[in-house]
Amino acid sequence: MANSKYEYVKSFELEDEVMLPNLILVRLTYRNFERFSEIHEFEKPNDGKALNLMNSCAIAVLEEYPDVVFSYGFHDEYSFVFKKTSKFYQRRASKILSLIASFFSSTYATKWKEFFPHKELKYPPSFHSRVISCASLEVLQVYLGWRQNACHDDNLYRTCFWMLIRSGKTKEEAKEALKDGQKQGRNELLFQMFGINYKKLPEMFRQGSCILKIEVEDVVKCDENGMPIKRLRRKPDIFHTQKIVAKKFWNEKFVLVKELGTLEEIGKIIPEYIRSFLFENKLLPSTYIIIRIDGCHFHRFSDIHEFEKPNDSRALNLMNACAVAVLNEFQDVVFAYGVSDEYSFVLKKTSQFNQRHSSQIVSAIVSLFSSVYVMKWNKFFPQKTLKYPPSFDGRAVCYPSTEILQDYLAWRQVDCHINNQYNTCFWMLVKSGKTKAEAQKCLKGTQTREKYELLSQHFCIDYNSLPVMFRHGSSVYRVKKSTSAIPENDNNGELQEVIVDHCNIIEQSFWKAHSSILGETPDDSDSQIIASTDASISEGHTSNYFCEQ
Repeated sequence: MANSKYEYVKSFELEDEVMLPNLILVRLTYRNFERFSEIHEFEKPNDGKALNLMNSCAIAVLEEYPDVVFSYGFHDEYSFVFKKTSKFYQRRASKILSLIASFFSSTYATKWKEFFPHKELKYPPSFHSRVISCASLEVLQVYLGWRQNACHDDNLYRTCFWMLIRSGKTKEEAKEALKDGQKQGRNELLFQMFGINYKKLPEMFRQGSCILKIEVEDVVKCDENGMPIKRLRRKPDIFHTQKIVAKKFWNEKFVLVKELGTLEEIGKIIPEYIRSFLFENKLLPSTYIIIRIDGCHFHRFSDIHEFEKPNDSRALNLMNACAVAVLNEFQDVVFAYGVSDEYSFVLKKTSQFNQRHSSQIVSAIVSLFSSVYVMKWNKFFPQKTLKYPPSFDGRAVCYPSTEILQDYLAWRQVDCHINNQYNTCFWMLVKSGKTKAEAQKCLKGTQTREKYELLSQHFCIDYNSLPVMFRHGSSVYRVKKSTSAIPENDNNGELQEVIVDHCNIIEQSFWKAHSSILGETPDDSDSQIIASTDASISEGHTSNYFCEQ
């Protein structure tokens, strides 16, 4: 990291490690699924193609992350279980839940055409996710049993509800008819009124889908005589079974026993028992919330997709478009700042978005950002195929004052400047014929002025004339827009639009000119423009997907 006077803002970040020997479980649920399913005209009460798309995304998660050994899902949710010894992302809850939500969302958008070839994906899917820390295998067993019971109850209700709708009842009449109904009564309703034997409906609808890794023989190569050489490897497989937490089902699966342990039969599942483990962190009230997202392995992603070095304006503008989508979707996000493969989103002090639940806010933003990235890829890279779904991780940090929040944003812009100058020098040296190691050695210990001179004298590049987006990063915020055709419910004859700006947000002049962004007038404090900040910076560079490390 670059060292500057703004580094102190990192002290506000909190650790959220899931301590051993607790089992890590991530539960993913669709945001606004009813709206999404109606707009895309999913079949009721169940759409087999939509469920199989969810299953396919879950399989992709198990293929992408070896530590995930089991998953269970139905309707609009999926739960992912990590092996008991997992050290995935140092067991940091925010990283884990955001990565799963991000990858699942981008995979969902990527695979949409595979399952709905004749339907357009009209808006980006997004999910909430949370980490559940299971104190023992018994807790995990009860949790999974609880979710499978919920699958059965929900599907039985939805099946009755939509059959009543098809018979001519209104939604209100159908709800009233099913009010306080028991399972047996609903089974009888389906059989007597519609001739449906509930037990003969597809297992996927009634029992949900579980995915686990099984060991299979796979040909890894051929020997010198052309004979195949086989090895055991783990491959996700899907099951539909009546009771996924039954001793017989679980203990016959070698991977589950090895990675999680053996089960004993359990009695009646009491939802209240498992809900006691569903603790949700709430962020401090009356503080600004920063949601910072970072690309996961974006150096590799940029290489595979052949991004231009040191900056690819198409990739940066795609990131900006995703940030605009976030501000358009979530009104509580009042400002965003992005550079390279990262973006920071500012939620206003008074925000009650998702009741300030950390995991829900982080996952909602990172999930939407990821699916938009996939959906808008072709707009910015019309000649390039997206070869695999991108993913981002996220975290939430609270800042108590406007001054500290602005220092956080200044810290990110200082890093943008230092990284870009280093990367520009690095890639010009590489393009001139040096190896990457030689370029790194050449730049080691150099200061800002020396890099200016290197670019000017050896490559005839005036650093200050490079595109401002590369040097300053991108700021995204709302501005008031006057129009002659004003809806009656707009205030003061003004509308708002989200814009992307490339400006200096270290100087107080920006915040004074846009005081409405943070909802208060910032205090006067000493500030520096980027150029004057350089002199006080101890040289270094942060991770960046446009540079080698």
